[in-house]
Amino acid sequence: MNPRPLVLILCTGNSCRSHMAEGIFRAAAGDILDVRSAGSKPAGYVHPLAIKALAEIGIDISAHHSKHMDEFLEMEVETVITVCGNADQACPMFPGQLNRHHWGFDDPAHATGSEEEQMAVFRRVRDEIRRLFEAYAAGRRDALR
Repeated sequence: MNPRPLVLILCTGNSCRSHMAEGIFRAAAGDILDVRSAGSKPAGYVHPLAIKALAEIGIDISAHHSKHMDEFLEMEVETVITVCGNADQACPMFPGQLNRHHWGFDDPAHATGSEEEQMAVFRRVRDEIRRLFEAYAAGRRDALR
């Protein structure tokens, strides 16, 4: 059995927001929580600009892959966090689930324009995710004290 509670971060495509949140949250709380991500309709890839945006802050998600949330239905999931409205609607209850949060973020995959204009959107969403998930990690640490 995993000694760290499993936190599952869900979005629809599991290509941008959930992977950025997973990387940031794992960096902030991976020693106390098992942090993973999945999607209700996985895109099958992690968006290259999401990988680039996290690399800019020293977090490597280049080895991540897109997964379906059904892979976790048999696991003890302590907390589910949805980061888009569609995933919030499609989210099942998981065994052992104690908490559920919905924190919606814009989907940077829909950004248009040049790569630099798209990166500006990825950076904004990354920074929004970072503020929220680092604060949540600090709260989880405080709760352990």
